[in-house]
Amino acid sequence: MKKATIIAAALLISSAATFAQTWSVDKAHSRLGFNVTHLTVAELGGTFNSIDAKITSSKPDFTDAVIELSADINSINTDNEQRDGHLKSPDFFDAAKFPTFTFKSTSFKKVSDKKYKLSGDLTLHGVTKPVVLDVTFNGTTTNPMSKKTIAGFNIAGKIKRSDFGIAPSMPAAMLADEVALQASTEFAKD
Repeated sequence: MKKATIIAAALLISSAATFAQTWSVDKAHSRLGFNVTHLTVAELGGTFNSIDAKITSSKPDFTDAVIELSADINSINTDNEQRDGHLKSPDFFDAAKFPTFTFKSTSFKKVSDKKYKLSGDLTLHGVTKPVVLDVTFNGTTTNPMSKKTIAGFNIAGKIKRSDFGIAPSMPAAMLADEVALQASTEFAKD
């Protein structure tokens, strides 16, 4: 009897995994950005232009989603080449030593109709810390060009650069410790 129960459980787990679907980020229609306060009076921002991300989920509302993201630090773009070079230097991100940052979700919980809390581990500058992000699920549709089903999400949250050892000698009066993250993404079902 015990053996039959184990086999039945294995089949159930196997069949649940069969229904899991993978969604890949549509890089042409997604943006990963940040904003930070400079000299306490101005908001400056930028994007990471080279990202990769995927979602694995078996539920249409994504409540069981596992989300993984990576971004190339060398793709940072603040519309100022000199500043981009400085941000890639050891003074900030140290892109030569830490060329990517990653995020892997630990939970994706629905809090209201289209609102979710995304928890996960962010690894940046060689440091891994838990973060919680706010997500709005914008729904799904069919892309008329590719005929693929797509899903859209807006993501926002805040981190402290000091938590990740970024520019530790930079006073907050020059560059705020708190950095706002925001992403607008489309994912296509594979």
